[in-house]
Amino acid sequence: MAALPTDSLIGRLLAGPMRPGRLEWIGLRPARRAAVEIRNSATLIAAHGIEGDRYNTERNRPRQVTLVAAEDLAAVAAFLGAREVAPELLRRNLVIRGINLLALKGRRFRVGATLLEGSGECAPCSLMEEALGPGGYNALRGHGGITVRVIEGGDIAVGDTVARVDAAT
Repeated sequence: MAALPTDSLIGRLLAGPMRPGRLEWIGLRPARRAAVEIRNSATLIAAHGIEGDRYNTERNRPRQVTLVAAEDLAAVAAFLGAREVAPELLRRNLVIRGINLLALKGRRFRVGATLLEGSGECAPCSLMEEALGPGGYNALRGHGGITVRVIEGGDIAVGDTVARVDAAT
């Protein structure tokens, strides 16, 4: 992946410092519409996804793992007038705290020892009306997290550090 240009103000801002975050929650979706399995740890497989998850791909597609920010879960709950939104309702794989995930889009970052690459935004689907109730789809717009590719696999666990990999490393 080519480094973002740093010879402009926006390039310097995009490459600017980010404090590390923390992996707060792990969920696997074994099949379409199956209950999400909450885990304390999981294995990420390079070019495939999470072992045991339905999106574990054989073709190195961009949607191998999905992430959402804990802060976005709180925002969605506020938009819905709810006290909280359980992560499994969104059917994402990982909940991260302390990082604006959109800042990782198109960038490489580590969760524990694994290396991931932000591949796009994770837009809500129509099932969010069913999962979150009326207005769920619109509450999640802009707060659905990101999709990532697994570059270097390995084991991850709740509590692992999440940190962007700078272009120089």
